[in-house]
Order: sequence, then structure tokens, then C-alpha cells
Amino acid sequence: MTRSRAWDAHPEHVITVEPHPGTVSARFGDILLAESSKAVILREGRYPPVIYFPRSDVRTDTLTPMEHTTHCPFKGDARYWSVTGEEKGENAVWGYDEPFEQMESIREHVAFYVDRVTIEATEPVPGP
Repeated sequence: MTRSRAWDAHPEHVITVEPHPGTVSARFGDILLAESSKAVILREGRYPPVIYFPRSDVRTDTLTPMEHTTHCPFKGDARYWSVTGEEKGENAVWGYDEPFEQMESIREHVAFYVDRVTIEATEPVPGP
């Protein structure tokens, strides 16, 4: 496991991960992509909170792995999935297969872009 040097260079950059208090689902139209009572909330600086679902609670039969990747100096390399057969669902899902050790809590989790997927929660995401 690799440690990110960005954390040492930018101690003012804070990322927290905490359990979501309720059940959360992700839908693309009528397609249920994920539902979990074990999701976590990632908060990073001034970005909106992001809900990460355990991969075990994601319907992988609805997703297609993509070649697209991105890099975050604090989290690591992200890979992407698209909603199968849905053009507007391209690269709508991402996750970190091998996050930096400081972000180990999001390993085996994925997140969904909220402008492409509807996220519903039984409990609202708690404030900052």
C-alpha cells in the first residue's frame, strides 16, 4: 500500500469519511444500481459530500467497466464504470481499487455522479 505525499505537503487539506446513518440507494431512471445501509460519506474541503457504496451492495450486472481513469493526489487512481446500455450513464460510477493508505476506508467502495444518477437516502446527509 502506498502513502500519498500530498497529505504531508498539504496538511490543510482535510478529507473525512464517516458512516451514513441510514439506507441509501442509487438509481438511473428505473434501474436500481445500488442500495446499502453500510454506505459512507466522504467530505473533502469545499466539495459537496460524496456517498460511497460498498461494492458488495452494487448491482454489477447493471454496470460496464470502462478504460477511463483519473488521478487524485489525495485518494489515488480512480477507475470508472458506465450504466450498461445508457449513453447518459457513461462513466457515471467511480472507485479506487488501490487508494492511498490514508484513504483505505473507501477501498471496495464506489460513488456515483449525482448529475447522472439519482441518490435517495432514508436519512439526510448530516451537515458539515
